[in-house]
Amino acid sequence: MSAKTFIITGASRGIGLAISKYLLNAPQSHNVVVVARSVEPLQKLKDKFPKQVEALNGDLTDFSLGQKAVDLALKTFGRLDGLVLNHGGLGQVGNVAEADLEQWKQGLDLNFTSLVAFVKAALPALRESKGRIIFTSSGASVSAFKGWGLYGASKAAMNHLALTLSVEEPDVTSVAIEPGLVDTEMQREIREDLATTLDPQFHSFFTTAHQDGQLLRPEQPGHVIARAVIDAPKSLTGKFLS
Repeated sequence: MSAKTFIITGASRGIGLAISKYLLNAPQSHNVVVVARSVEPLQKLKDKFPKQVEALNGDLTDFSLGQKAVDLALKTFGRLDGLVLNHGGLGQVGNVAEADLEQWKQGLDLNFTSLVAFVKAALPALRESKGRIIFTSSGASVSAFKGWGLYGASKAAMNHLALTLSVEEPDVTSVAIEPGLVDTEMQREIREDLATTLDPQFHSFFTTAHQDGQLLRPEQPGHVIARAVIDAPKSLTGKFLS
């Protein structure tokens, strides 16, 4: 199999970094355009794999970033075979009755509207390559958690975007994948930064999961997602996998 080219967002740490490393290393080495706000981790990847990596830094709520990433992939590697949309954040945590509408708008811009921008930019090349789009979703997309209305709604919208693409884009395979409880910066944020904001029972659940060693290493879901963007079967298009 010849080398393919992929764009990975949220690639500077956690699951996104694990996906990128898998695609670069084994079993078949591929080309990646890594996208994130943080400069240093992406530069380290580029320094280690100078012929296989292009790095793009920026705020993911800058909707021009998607087109820039696609242009960079096509200019450097001549093709685009897959897109992993892995970025996002919790946004405002609190009951809907206390929602700050501007914070909700910012959260939806990051977690959902930016996905549309990347997908729109990538579709022409992905139609040509019969490529794949993998969305990193969440269990919060299908379950209600007190105070997580913004995050859960944005992830539910992500799932529906994958479903919509399955009927609109027959040549592209689109799948949303829930990675499970993973030892990432978001989990640290939940345990530490949101200790006084989250519902106590909810906070206790995440704290106990961490203390009991129940969190997955980023490489575990990362490798699953990486393999999916390489060769997920067409039968999975539109699915939410948990």
